Amino acid sequence: MKLDVIKLDGDTAGSVELSDEVFDLEPRADLLHRVVRWQRNKAMQGTHKAKTRSETSYSTKKIYRQKGTGGARHGDRNAPIFRKGGIYKGPVPRSHAHDLPKKVRRLGLMHALSSKARDGSLVVIDSADCDGKTKALAQQVAKLGWKRALIIDGPEVNENFAQAARNIEGLDVLPSMGANVYDILKRDTLVLTKAGVEALEARLK
Repeated sequence: MKLDVIKLDGDTAGSVELSDEVFDLEPRADLLHRVVRWQRNKAMQGTHKAKTRSETSYSTKKIYRQKGTGGARHGDRNAPIFRKGGIYKGPVPRSHAHDLPKKVRRLGLMHALSSKARDGSLVVIDSADCDGKTKALAQQVAKLGWKRALIIDGPEVNENFAQAARNIEGLDVLPSMGANVYDILKRDTLVLTKAGVEALEARLK
């Protein structure tokens, strides 16, 4: 498929041929869901913790005699049935990550790119470079109508451009190796540089 290339100032800069293998697939929601779930679970810290009955700060003395009270039989006040007692089978620190085959991850990224291309939310720019001034870049982004955009550059992001984009709300910049399904889907507009297109096609073909 062919797409027009623009510059950051809005001028046209020719066109680029996008690989149908990467950018023209029929998006599958099940694949995208699997990859996003894998990403989010892997990112979870898993530091949640509840105290068990061996960790709460009551005495371990038996609270009253076993028989003759007319009440239930109890040991110490750390039992889960009591207020401020230990929690039974509560959360413990653990990893939430699970495995996902590389083929599925690769296919998920291709479907995410294809989804943006089909929605008309994919923009290709000539290059992502500027003088490092946030104000000038913010004006260009506003003129282009990008409110929530992800810009994916080639193997490395231009340092001045990254610095200028850092304080612009709703604008994210990633190198091609950082391209991922979750960040692509959560932004309204996906912006690729020509170098980014080449790097992604080389990575996914």
